[in-house]
Amino acid sequence: MGFTIEDMMLVSKTRYSVKMIAGKNGWSNSISWIHMLEDTVTVQNFWGKELAVTTGLGFRTPEALMELAKEMVRHHGAGLVLNVGHYIKEVPQELMDYCNENDFPLLTVPWEVHMGDMAKDINIRIFLQDGADEQISNAMIKAIEAPANQDEYRKVLLPHFDVDGTFQVVLITTKGLDTMDTVERKKLSYRIQMYLEQITHNGNFFYYDSFFVLVVNNVSKEDLEEIVSGMLQRAKKRMVQFPLHVGVGSEVTDISQLYISYMRAKGAVRMSLKHEENLKYFDDLGLYRLLYSVNDQKLLDDMKYTPLKPLIEYDEKHHGNYVDTLESYLRHNGSIQAVAEEMFTHRNTVIYRISNIKKLLGNDLSTPDERLPYQMAYYIRKM
Repeated sequence: MGFTIEDMMLVSKTRYSVKMIAGKNGWSNSISWIHMLEDTVTVQNFWGKELAVTTGLGFRTPEALMELAKEMVRHHGAGLVLNVGHYIKEVPQELMDYCNENDFPLLTVPWEVHMGDMAKDINIRIFLQDGADEQISNAMIKAIEAPANQDEYRKVLLPHFDVDGTFQVVLITTKGLDTMDTVERKKLSYRIQMYLEQITHNGNFFYYDSFFVLVVNNVSKEDLEEIVSGMLQRAKKRMVQFPLHVGVGSEVTDISQLYISYMRAKGAVRMSLKHEENLKYFDDLGLYRLLYSVNDQKLLDDMKYTPLKPLIEYDEKHHGNYVDTLESYLRHNGSIQAVAEEMFTHRNTVIYRISNIKKLLGNDLSTPDERLPYQMAYYIRKM
């Protein structure tokens, strides 16, 4: 997940006397670059994940510092470092409260520290970590695409992950993601990564096959649920123009099984998109777990269309609703009254329709075996 605020603290706490004074819940924010700022103009062009450093020369009042923090949060910055002791004598309590409320890291560095040296040092570390992350992402993709060829990915991932441990894939998308240009998609990627709190080096985030992919290693079910739900809440609040859809695959053991979690996450995210819901867990999909595991799309299409073909053709010719009527009838286990209430139709009309449907299908629908092909067809139509 890149070079994080936590990483920077480990490097800089002693060397540069860096202290985090607010927004501690943002400790896992990854940093794309460090920028020296004395006005808010540059912030307007931020992509996300930038860490800003200021001496306070251009922000000499509490109001000016507050405006800088708000702009940083608005543009998905990773955090703000204040060079205290000269222009900034005291950090306003209002600023610290705001950063705590928004989980936005606020850090201080003494005036005596040469900020240029610190920025250069951290930027080099960010660059090196980005290179390592790219290697990791490529290895993860190889694990998904060619799981049997473990020599291609296991050794690369071994220094960074417990390759014998548990893995789980989370797929994230929004409508139109695959048609975005590279710059727009990169900006969106940075924003989502900012919302994935509590994930640092036990996770990897990358773009693959028209999805943003999060792979987590040895993360408990409860922690993952908190991470994913928290990400969605922050995205709804701060990124309303891009509603997210998320699918979570099953937990698997050993990196060689990663592809299984990926394929299941793909089924879950497709279900999320189909039903315009924010989040689906594959393990909660019931019968759909089986259907989304079928790779033969032609088979699924045949099972979806062939049983209902007589009703589809009747509805098209007569502008009827026999397909919907049968679905309701099966869902309510043959209860005429329940169908009538659901469809706001007189029960005699429902009786007439069901009689015609049985004739068109050549099926009395009286046993579970007789009803099963049609029930499966309706399940597949909802995929």
